[in-house]
Amino acid sequence: MRNQHETRPKTAVRRLAAARLISVVGGSASFTALMVTVYELTGSATWLAAALLFTFGVSGFLAPLGGAIADRFDRKRVMVVSDLLGVAAYLALTFLHGDPGVLLALAFVAAAVAQPFYWASGAAIPNLVGEDQLAWANSLVALGRNAGIMIGPAVGGALVGAIGPTWVFGLNAVTFAVSALLVWMIRADFQGSREDAEEHRGLRAGFVFVARDRVLRSIVFAWAALVAGVGFVMVADVPLAEHFHAGSLGYGLMIGTWGLGSVLGSLAGRKLNEEKEPRALFLGMALIALSTGAVAVSPWFAPILVMSAMSGFGDAITVVAEQGIQQRRTPDAVRSRVMAASEAVVSVVFALSLAFAGPVLQALGPQNVYAIGGATALVGATVLLPVVIGERRRATEREPTMQVEAG
Repeated sequence: MRNQHETRPKTAVRRLAAARLISVVGGSASFTALMVTVYELTGSATWLAAALLFTFGVSGFLAPLGGAIADRFDRKRVMVVSDLLGVAAYLALTFLHGDPGVLLALAFVAAAVAQPFYWASGAAIPNLVGEDQLAWANSLVALGRNAGIMIGPAVGGALVGAIGPTWVFGLNAVTFAVSALLVWMIRADFQGSREDAEEHRGLRAGFVFVARDRVLRSIVFAWAALVAGVGFVMVADVPLAEHFHAGSLGYGLMIGTWGLGSVLGSLAGRKLNEEKEPRALFLGMALIALSTGAVAVSPWFAPILVMSAMSGFGDAITVVAEQGIQQRRTPDAVRSRVMAASEAVVSVVFALSLAFAGPVLQALGPQNVYAIGGATALVGATVLLPVVIGERRRATEREPTMQVEAG
């Protein structure tokens, strides 16, 4: 029986989603400020690639440790401490952002301390709600994240142009503090039974679990193929906006429309269940391939914003489906490490992509780089086809058995 002082399951998820919304608005605005500032200071695509490597790429190296922390300690406390460390990092950025080297170093610290939050929050969701509400909960939290991505870049682009990056970084510190407060207000158990914890010991436990599970292994391969081109595409975003004379506002709109599509994709994710998740995974990645490749042939900037929205929709529905599959297939004792291990493999590929993104962009130009991104996403979707076919076959085989038992 639920304790009368315990937060209701849906209320707990709504607070968690609100925390993600608020902190991601600030984080996305800060990321826009970071990319624009680095480009203004250096004028170099290589520095843009380095900025992405020290922010997005950091998870490939620190995700296993973040996952281990989230599995080892109370996940609620892990999330609160992670947010408070983010406050400190962004306050430092407020005062030290004139030198690109220092800027990237502090951005790295901010990205590193955020790692445990991600893996604790994703692993905690099945403990906050019942299995029948899992897709709803995942989509709502994803909605908070993606709405933040939609709003944050436009805010960041506008503020950087109006009052400079200092206020953007400072406001982000405030958003992390609010996020920490919202999580602390949730009175619920963020973790389940740990009776099988001895079976999943150490940093490598997540990798071992993924390697032994055919479905999870295929998903990791598919994402790795996708992000092999995403690194190129992300480095090309600012130069693409400049190519069409859209400037920092255009860059912010590109990320903002991607966020709009991802919000719609997150809302669509509420309709998923165990049977629909594999198909959604494949169709979402196929949509990313189509929309990314279409940017390569667009003669105007406006259609690119439409393609960004389509890509965001595909990404969101894919992420919600993937998270549901991971949560259903992993025990609580190792869940954070499984999610982190999957992300680590994908992020290492992403980091390698970033390492080559600068020279490739300079050689081919931003639109041709998008063609590469579309091709690698198509490879990822192809990898997922056996998962969809296999899961549908198993669902068909279960139906006669269920009908016999019901009879």
